[in-house]
Amino acid sequence: MIPWLSRWWGGDTPAIEPATLRDAARLAQLHAASFHRGWGEGEFETMLTERNTLVHRLRQGRKVIGFAVSRMAADEAEILSIAIDAGQRGRGLSRDLLLTHLGHLAGRGIRTIFLEVEENNQPARRLYERVGFGVIGRRERYYKQPGGEHLNALLMRRDLS
Repeated sequence: MIPWLSRWWGGDTPAIEPATLRDAARLAQLHAASFHRGWGEGEFETMLTERNTLVHRLRQGRKVIGFAVSRMAADEAEILSIAIDAGQRGRGLSRDLLLTHLGHLAGRGIRTIFLEVEENNQPARRLYERVGFGVIGRRERYYKQPGGEHLNALLMRRDLS
């Protein structure tokens, strides 16, 4: 295929780069499609303007197909959310996105990363365990589902130093 035509149709190699305010609507769309309680465009706009928040987008061609968001404090950070477009899952993109995001956090002096993950979310747990996160705690009935059911969360940690 002609190179410029391939880029136009989204056949490019995925790129991980800082997200911008122009990405807020697409990030909100991806989040809503991935989680029971999606964050709105305004929430992403706020995070994208905060100095203590790091947001990366995963882009293929001209289309944003994923993101990672972390909040930093001193030498620690918490991963708030990671999402990949449903049609792009299973290709190892979330691992690449996460490792790149962690590298940028380390470059900002972050030494310890925390996150919470729904206990029964096996794909996410496998991802985090494969990149070095370990379970350090459990939060009973942490996530409320649309039907009223409450699910447990696991608290995970990874040291970057």
